[in-house]
Amino acid sequence: MVSMSASAASELVQQDWKIGVDIGGTFIDFCALETRSGRVASLKVLTTPDDPGAELMTGLTLLGEREGLDPATVTRFVHGTTVGINTVIQRRGVTLALLTNAGFEDVIELARLRMPDVYSLFCSRPEQLIARDMVFGIPARLRADGSEVEPPDLHAVATAVARAKAGGAAGIVVSFLHSWRNDAHEAAVKEEIARIAPELFVFTSCEVWPVIREYERTTTAILNGYVHPRVSGYLAALEEKLLSRGVTAPALLTKSNGGVMNADEGKRSCVQMLLSGTASGVIGAAWLARRAGEKHILTLDIGGTSADFALIIDGEPQFGTGELIGEFPLHIPSVSVSSIGIGGGSIASVDAQGVVRVGPESAGSTPGPACYGRGGMEATVTDAMAVCGWLGHSQMAYGQLQIDVGLARAAVTRLAEKIGRTAEEAAQAILDIAISEMFVEVEKLASRAGVDLREFTLMPFGGGGPMLGAFLAREFKMARVIGPPRPGVVSALGGLVADLRGDFIRTVFTHLSDAAAPQLRAALESLAAEGRGWLARQGHAGAATLNVSADMRYVGQSFEIEVPIQAAWIAENRFGAIEEAFHAMHARLYDFHDPDGAIEIVNLRLSSIGAGPALDLPVDTGEAGKTAQPEREIPVFTGGAFEWIGLYRRDRLRPGSSFAGPAVVAQEDTTFAIPSGTHVEVDRHLNLHLTFAE
Repeated sequence: MVSMSASAASELVQQDWKIGVDIGGTFIDFCALETRSGRVASLKVLTTPDDPGAELMTGLTLLGEREGLDPATVTRFVHGTTVGINTVIQRRGVTLALLTNAGFEDVIELARLRMPDVYSLFCSRPEQLIARDMVFGIPARLRADGSEVEPPDLHAVATAVARAKAGGAAGIVVSFLHSWRNDAHEAAVKEEIARIAPELFVFTSCEVWPVIREYERTTTAILNGYVHPRVSGYLAALEEKLLSRGVTAPALLTKSNGGVMNADEGKRSCVQMLLSGTASGVIGAAWLARRAGEKHILTLDIGGTSADFALIIDGEPQFGTGELIGEFPLHIPSVSVSSIGIGGGSIASVDAQGVVRVGPESAGSTPGPACYGRGGMEATVTDAMAVCGWLGHSQMAYGQLQIDVGLARAAVTRLAEKIGRTAEEAAQAILDIAISEMFVEVEKLASRAGVDLREFTLMPFGGGGPMLGAFLAREFKMARVIGPPRPGVVSALGGLVADLRGDFIRTVFTHLSDAAAPQLRAALESLAAEGRGWLARQGHAGAATLNVSADMRYVGQSFEIEVPIQAAWIAENRFGAIEEAFHAMHARLYDFHDPDGAIEIVNLRLSSIGAGPALDLPVDTGEAGKTAQPEREIPVFTGGAFEWIGLYRRDRLRPGSSFAGPAVVAQEDTTFAIPSGTHVEVDRHLNLHLTFAE
């Protein structure tokens, strides 16, 4: 036990710590800010897949030992977790039953009648999260306008519940046609289930996400129910562990939409946090970009199992719906992130045709890459970096790992022998393939968004982003790369700076005309009241920002696009402004618009935002540096041969320092690999700015 003087203890009492935590596939990241002094502490701890949450306690202990953090002084605790998404990907969720309209029992099987890969003759649809024999049709029917044709048959409900229980169901999802217009049938069935089987939890599609289109509404509700027991159990255990450690601040959770919510909300709205880690990384990157004066950013977040990409335009993250959770689309607002199964732990292999493949299988944290010395035997991207010489010159993950280049070389050599190459050539091939796979995915993202990446700056983060980011940027002929001071914990930082954010929707399904004014005003007023009420339940007492958008399309189109609008346009019947906004968005996305075309509004959306804490990280005001001097020269395999290049320590680089690539910048949470033809400067926020020679 560490003893402490009375004066030191008094100083700790005066502290005010805010902690952001993000759990990835290999590490759990901590970013802690002591607001009175502006001191920032960061940390990485290896995950414990068999005991989720144990790594959190380990991290708090280490922060106490290394930084003097007293848990009682924590005033904000924000947590992002992969428990929900891993439950779906690993198919370890609860057994569910689905109650829907008689005659529509195949709603999740039919989906949208699309194959996952329209160019493959061998692809197949994923096995559904609810087995077909656990889907029960209930005689009940509403018309499209919400009027009743046939009330729910409660005797059929009782029969279905009995069969569901016999099949091992722990919960039931209720999803009926047209419930977005009138949820009375879903509510009546839920009430009946609660009466006859109170041991089962029940979610209705309308309380999860009340949107038109039965498949989207149903599958979103199913995802919520599927992960509910594991997520709610994890959050309850989290709260207990924090209290036992002395953290009395309420636990906040990062959401897929880039905001946060309290733990009680998370236990019910589990689906809202399925993409929490990837979203908070983009939020953290956007905050860092605005601070550095960068407007257009492509983010690259590489962890142990995947690489995630997102666009930040005019300083703001982009949002959308339909993000994939494993093999299933999520139809709630989320930060738009594209992912590919290429990470630091991605395993390289040789297929039957003698072609090297990288990913999507990952070594994860257990056993991890071979160079971690934890039992891994197969070559990974991280091992390839070590064999080429970019890694292995310092400890990793705040001293928790020491790269063993010999083990990395042994793993890569086994693969190299299969293709008749040297270990270095095979390692370079692994890196080239990984970058090529990322290139394809990023190109798709840029095409969908209609942007020219040459006008963007790349911000790599995560443990692996800085290792490969500059090479990817060079392939796209991007002008610049910006490296934040602590790239390994940007997702944890995102939780610290995130706002409270709740998203709400009303399907209105009407032509954009003066006749629709009363309906649109009523829907907007209802959304605004719901949004303000949600913030109040989160304990937010400050001002609320209400952002409004509309899902719109030309009459005759099958799908709509989301268009930001102003609430005043609806309140003041300024439909001309709404039309212009839609035409402009349609032209931006498709290079076409029809000024004379009739327009439909399908949904109104509202985001209710309560501003998070204003963080003021310290700015380095020390003496400006000049040309930086490397600590030493190291051999790196680049350009097909070994070259001696400079090794720099990140903590020794000062504002104004500059140097040229090729180079390696080592720091506690990651390693920056800087290719040749690169000029590097350090700004007053200690960001690295990389520019490429033309």
